[in-house]
Amino acid sequence: MNSDERPPTDYRRLRKQTERRLLFAALFLLVVVGGGLIGLIFGPGEMLAALPCLLSGAGLILVLFLLLVIIERWAER
Repeated sequence: MNSDERPPTDYRRLRKQTERRLLFAALFLLVVVGGGLIGLIFGPGEMLAALPCLLSGAGLILVLFLLLVIIERWAER
């Protein structure tokens, strides 16, 4: 094998990994960083009050992502 030749790259697998990592990063930022900032600025009581809203927002993002994954798999058939 020459130094110029490379094995083929699986771009679909790479794209799916990247999408999954971005999803987890967005959920982490929303819940952990957002909750932490609310806790730092307003206090722990308000952070606990805001936690259900943050978790429901994260759940909505997750449901939309799963819906798009299902549509993508259905369209590939």
